[in-house]
This record gives sequence, structure tokens and C-alpha cells, in this order.
Amino acid sequence: GTMAQDMTEKELLKMELDQLKKEVKNERQMVSKTGKEIKDYIESMAGEDPLLKGVPEDKNPFKEKGGCTIS
Repeated sequence: GTMAQDMTEKELLKMELDQLKKEVKNERQMVSKTGKEIKDYIESMAGEDPLLKGVPEDKNPFKEKGGCTIS
């Protein structure tokens, strides 16, 4: 692809226009409504969230395989 600094102002404006054409199709909702839905969803999934409850040692694929000793 072309780097942004190599593009003409016309090309940049066309890119921005294309992006805005996509965004204008997005359905919009009030944050006051969706905020509560997001909060409820997060709270309903909290029991399964490894960032909140941690990962059991035996299920952790990133656990150190062995220690290291400095002598």
C-alpha cells in the first residue's frame, strides 16, 4: 500500500470520505442504553474471566517449565 505521507491531499480526502461512508451506515444507540447492557454482559461473564479469577497453574500454557538457578 501507499504510505500516507506519499499520498496527495485529494487521495487522503477520498480515503477519509470512503471511511465516513462506511461509518454513516453504523446503527447508533444512546450510551445511556448500551452502557448498562455492556456492564450487565461483563458482570454475567465475570465468573469465567481469567483476568479476574486467574488461571489454574495446571491449565496455564505459559507457565515456566523449570526454574533457573544463578550460581
